[in-house]
Amino acid sequence: MLSCPSSAGFHSCHATKPNMLNVHLVPHTHDDVGWLKTVDQYYYGDRNDIQHAGVQYILDSVVDQLLKNPDRRFIYVETAFFYRWWKQQSSSMQQTVKQLVNEGRLEFVNGGWCMSDEATTHYSAVIDQMTMGLRFLNETFGPCGRPRVAWHIDPFGHAREHASMFAQMGYDGFFFGRLDYQDRARRMVKREQELLWRASNSLTPPMADLFTGILPNGYNPPEGFCWDQSCDDPPIRDDPDLEDYNVDDVVKRFLTIANSQAMVYKTNHIIMTMGSDFQYENANLWYKNLDKLIRYVNGQQANGSKVNVLYSTPSCYLQELHRANLTWALKTDDFFPYADDAHDFWTGYFTSRPALKRYERISNSNLQTCNQLEILGGPVSRKGPFGDGESQTMKKAMAVAQHHDAVSGTEKQHVANDYARRLANGWQHCQVFQVLRGITLLNILCKLHLYAFSKPYMHDIVHLYFLLKTEYLCVHVLQFIRVTFDPDTGLLSSLSNLETKQTIKLTQNFYWLIIHLYCIHLPLQTPVVQEVRQWFAPWVSQVVRLYGDSRALELEWTVGPLPIDDDLGKEVITRLDTSIKTSEYFYTDSNGREMLQRKKDFRPTWNLSQSEPIAGNYYPINSRAFIKDDVDQLTVVTDRSQGGGSLQNGSLEIMLHRRLLYDDVRGVGEPLNESSGVFPEGLVVRGCLRLSLDRPPSAADAHRPLAQQVVLQPLLTFTDGDLHPNTQLEFSGLQAALPPAVHLLTLTQWDKDSVLLRLEHQFQSQESKVNSHPVTVNLIVFFAMAKISRFSWCCGIAITALKCIILKCLGFPLNTVYFIFKHTAHWQGEGFLNCTFCP
Repeated sequence: MLSCPSSAGFHSCHATKPNMLNVHLVPHTHDDVGWLKTVDQYYYGDRNDIQHAGVQYILDSVVDQLLKNPDRRFIYVETAFFYRWWKQQSSSMQQTVKQLVNEGRLEFVNGGWCMSDEATTHYSAVIDQMTMGLRFLNETFGPCGRPRVAWHIDPFGHAREHASMFAQMGYDGFFFGRLDYQDRARRMVKREQELLWRASNSLTPPMADLFTGILPNGYNPPEGFCWDQSCDDPPIRDDPDLEDYNVDDVVKRFLTIANSQAMVYKTNHIIMTMGSDFQYENANLWYKNLDKLIRYVNGQQANGSKVNVLYSTPSCYLQELHRANLTWALKTDDFFPYADDAHDFWTGYFTSRPALKRYERISNSNLQTCNQLEILGGPVSRKGPFGDGESQTMKKAMAVAQHHDAVSGTEKQHVANDYARRLANGWQHCQVFQVLRGITLLNILCKLHLYAFSKPYMHDIVHLYFLLKTEYLCVHVLQFIRVTFDPDTGLLSSLSNLETKQTIKLTQNFYWLIIHLYCIHLPLQTPVVQEVRQWFAPWVSQVVRLYGDSRALELEWTVGPLPIDDDLGKEVITRLDTSIKTSEYFYTDSNGREMLQRKKDFRPTWNLSQSEPIAGNYYPINSRAFIKDDVDQLTVVTDRSQGGGSLQNGSLEIMLHRRLLYDDVRGVGEPLNESSGVFPEGLVVRGCLRLSLDRPPSAADAHRPLAQQVVLQPLLTFTDGDLHPNTQLEFSGLQAALPPAVHLLTLTQWDKDSVLLRLEHQFQSQESKVNSHPVTVNLIVFFAMAKISRFSWCCGIAITALKCIILKCLGFPLNTVYFIFKHTAHWQGEGFLNCTFCP
């Protein structure tokens, strides 16, 4: 079998012709990890009454056809499907596939467990799902299986943080298919559909620089050139004796399309995606016609044609663009919001299925807790009732949930139910809490804090719910925060930070369409917590809550079931109106990492013609958003991914829940009208917004750690009270708290003898006067949970490594192991650091 050369990914590229227009044909399939059908239904080809699609047959057929002609190429993306197919193959077939990979005839691109959504995902979960897919490819195929290109052809808008992560993972380029129709039109005229994306304002260029290409037809073939069994285009009929011989017509049309496409790209190389959703189930149809297309179009070169067609891959295409040695347009913002027409903005899905979005978020938190407790508990904690590696089921469920038709909420209802079922199954399998009961490491790391906090006041709280209904309080104040309510409307009227002596006017209300909902409120008060309970409508209520030791105001909202008697449906928002002078600017996070500045009716890279003043000003909010002026900053931390915007000065609104009675005509084929056995009249959804008021220079020191705490909140578990005599009532895996700038991103079992630890610098450059500086961490000082017998500093090629495909690995004596983290932690000191060690 061939070994993979050092130029893996490029060694097998077909030769191009420098004096011609080279057309790179890229055979591919786009296989959603759930959308109209569940993951299992797509893999097996079940429920073809919904959609004809069977991924196992695609892979069977493609491999068969690649073997028939060494010139042919194919790319594959979704490791979740490939992993399942691979496990079912014979050893001889596995060797055959390895040969195809080594020869560059089958190329993996992207390589994550799925093609993740970019608007509604948190970076920690994206890193985990990329880890799962890339680790499998690395361990199965070695360097030849390593994807060199990120391939996000279907997500509905593109986040800057995703590009930053791809750059830090070592990808050479990034290709996608969807961008705003106005942006595309402008880029076509200026021939800027290929660009350099500078995806971080913290990392020193080129650490987060990524070449980015916009594909010409979304991810579909040119019109008239689709030869799948799902297509209606005529095949190439090349028998000259046939009455309907069409080779001349096919060649003429193809040359016209190729030359037209070349006019809107910058080099003499263009790319064509020859495939689409779940295509190549009968790969012979595609390849037989593509073979003919290449032969007959290139045959015209003898007659003076300057078009050269070849089988190719994204990495081969990218290699030719690199050889062109051109200067590319620079982009520093993101590709949100996405619209494919003047009145079709894809921004509602930022909030769609809010219950699933919340379930995904707390499942991520639960998974990290499970991972860490497996380490702290030792081998016994990984030998639960379901066998070794109890967290694996949850890891796979979370990886699938990152798909761009999963947590995004853009799937059919029965598929959404399946995603939730998978997460629930993951919770069941993560039995480390049960295994640890009664041994030294108890499963109540958080329970003790809850018990000590609640027990002295439990009696008071029970009685307050009955005794304080007649009491009306307009001012609520605890140690750090004061809020006031308008005595006439019962609405919030001001928010004060008592430490910084700040006060802003603040009114908060709920809206749907243009209807204003009014509120009444009932106050509750204890030495620990103060609450005001508000009712705005039979289906909208809220608890405004202040804790004595918190610097954030909690707004716990409950919305639903949304009434649908208007035969339209509703989208419910909450809006915060303040005295802050924002000048139409506001700020949202990108996948929970860096913050981006937004402005109403504005795009940084083109002159926007705004056709939808509300939908066209909504952006993803993954964990937080804020508005500010020179004096005050109001930050809102969310407990799930949501959509929001600032439609007027001093205002910030967030969509909470939506229920619609009409399909959006984008392929799902059903309205977003969720209900359940528990809520047959429509889902009731509860969530929490946390508000903090600070001075702009220091606000990040409060809201960034708060956002991390909400994302990775403590998991509360309970025992029956019968504790083992050897139970250790208090335990910490750290001997001391990590510096505020350093965040423990990952601590999980890697294999039998090693552990994966990721630390990151969580502050942006210049975000904080105190915390946006390099930090030195002595790991031996902080980590007390294991006797470290070997420490490796692995500076590898990205999160592909994870087994550490090592560029440089330095061993240190145990008493001198230091890692230096700069602004956002990169492999060589700024970014994500992977360190493996033996317990």
